[in-house]
Amino acid sequence: MKFSRMAERQIRKAQAEGQFDNLKGAGKPLDMSGDGSADAVGFRIMAEAGALPREIELRKAVEEQTRILHAAPDEETRRREMKKLADLQLRLDIEQEARRRFYGD
Repeated sequence: MKFSRMAERQIRKAQAEGQFDNLKGAGKPLDMSGDGSADAVGFRIMAEAGALPREIELRKAVEEQTRILHAAPDEETRRREMKKLADLQLRLDIEQEARRRFYGD
């Protein structure tokens, strides 16, 4: 089954269950501020619904780990935190590549 058909089926199911009732901004055009890309709009909608994609969670984790690394007091701690950062960055790169391949970007 094609992705578009599966997505349409899920949307219709959610509508029938009333999951779209009383949503913030219902009946109004989407706010396309920011970069306006479909990904950005989709991520924003998901964030408002409390469902962040793994890629966004990893971006936040990379930012936080970078702050931790910069605050590391000694060489041993920096080495340990750098290893964690490298692991998070690799995971983020994998997620981004998977999205690019899925959407054909």
